[in-house]
Amino acid sequence: MNDDLILRQEALVENPTARLPVCLVLDTSASMTGAPITELQEGVSTFFAQLLADDVAEYSAEVAVVTFGGNVDMAVDFAAVTRQTVPSLTAGGMTPMGEAVEAALELLHTRKEEYKRAGVDYYQPWLVIMTDGAPTDNISKASRLVDDLVREKKLAVFAIGIGKDADMNELAKLSGGRPPLKLKGLEFGQFFLWLSASVGRVSQSVPGNKVDLDPVAAWASV
Repeated sequence: MNDDLILRQEALVENPTARLPVCLVLDTSASMTGAPITELQEGVSTFFAQLLADDVAEYSAEVAVVTFGGNVDMAVDFAAVTRQTVPSLTAGGMTPMGEAVEAALELLHTRKEEYKRAGVDYYQPWLVIMTDGAPTDNISKASRLVDDLVREKKLAVFAIGIGKDADMNELAKLSGGRPPLKLKGLEFGQFFLWLSASVGRVSQSVPGNKVDLDPVAAWASV
């Protein structure tokens, strides 16, 4: 057993609070160069800051970040947000969205298994996908995996299109039956404020109880 895994398991034992794992799958391809990647960076920083400012969420929320821009990279692995650093995002390359979603689902599966081994309860995992274009790889496997998990109520998906060139039809194939949503302009900050508030709301509920989240309503201010 490697040192990282031992530390991750010890952290779960030290803090047995029920966890909400949230995996951000972020488009960092070349088309995000300039203002989009800058605004996305600030939005992600806001997300982490808001979670740390919430007395409940800071102990229950766990965030992983997967980026796809040329390569698929695990920018941040799951851990308590108090132990994490906001990743530095740079834009470049193509848009391997299918591979990124598959990697994110594998991260979520691994973390759920760690919860189970530690006897820690957890909420339905969240997958947040944000892209300003269309996938440049095959997304059929990722779409099938997402659909299966959503149907089994093992995953909640928030698929977000950025700007006028986001292919909403392709994104819909990865949204688990929930219509993908379009970000107005580059209002990443407003979206991540809503997301962090929603994480806080779920963190205060009882695992297994349904908490209604209406992302469409949030778009009145985004």
